Amino acid sequence: MHELIKKYNLNGQFRWICAQKNRVRNGELYRYICDTKGAFVQPAIYEAFGLTVVEAMTCGLPTFATCNGGPAEIIVDGVSGFHIDPYHGDSASDRIADFFERCKTDPSYWVNISNGGLQRIYERYTWKIYAERLMTLSGVYGFWKYVSNLKGARHAAI
Repeated sequence: MHELIKKYNLNGQFRWICAQKNRVRNGELYRYICDTKGAFVQPAIYEAFGLTVVEAMTCGLPTFATCNGGPAEIIVDGVSGFHIDPYHGDSASDRIADFFERCKTDPSYWVNISNGGLQRIYERYTWKIYAERLMTLSGVYGFWKYVSNLKGARHAAI
């Protein structure tokens, strides 16, 4: 990557963000990148859920993330972000470059993808939605435990 940065004179055009343990600082980094009309790229080979993807989208960042695992479900490709295949670096980098080229000619494109990401988060990944799903699951478990005499069956096997 450093050779590519030199070759294409990209110094100062993007930043590497190492693992952060300070959650407040994470939010500030995402917000700063969003305020400067940047994007978030998560090129993992596989990501089980994709918390960083949700965090970036929650800040309004257009997001590029692996098409393997959780991000494939979180992002609606081309609407709320973009899927990239980490096994095909050329097509992933072309996709990112095409996005910024389009944003140059049509600044509303960045805003549309940003808003699409925010909409997706509000529809699927809020704490309220999570709490409602958790309550539903606990109700289902409680009902199943009651009708199957789960507690009694466990004691009988001991």
